[in-house]
Amino acid sequence: MGTINTGKVIVGGLVAGVVINISEFILYMAVLGRDMEAAITRMNLSPIGGMANATFVVSGFVLGIAVIWLYAAIRPRFGPGPRTALCAGAAVWLFAYLYPTVGMVAMGMFSAGSMAVALVWGLVELLVAAAAGAALYKE
Repeated sequence: MGTINTGKVIVGGLVAGVVINISEFILYMAVLGRDMEAAITRMNLSPIGGMANATFVVSGFVLGIAVIWLYAAIRPRFGPGPRTALCAGAAVWLFAYLYPTVGMVAMGMFSAGSMAVALVWGLVELLVAAAAGAALYKE
């Protein structure tokens, strides 16, 4: 069993992070922008600004690195390639997207319809990000 190539995890993770950040920008600005603004207003929160946006971008890159690290970690068991990348992407989606989103809907923070769109979008986003980043990973 080989060791994880940390440099390639970071490179692949940054590529995955670019995919995630572009996708999230499109989702929350163009697709769900009005719904998010309405929810923020309803909860009496300040509009999302610079620090929050910076946090989201950094988190997108961290998530990208995490999905490629998971790909590298499961690669010896599942084999290299897109199928393993999709497994890693789906696992990260389950923990990073599905679980917290269900909680936010259960607490009434966001509508089930908006969050269903976000969940499906996020699944596709993470699968594409994982495949793109994993394509650059070599041990």
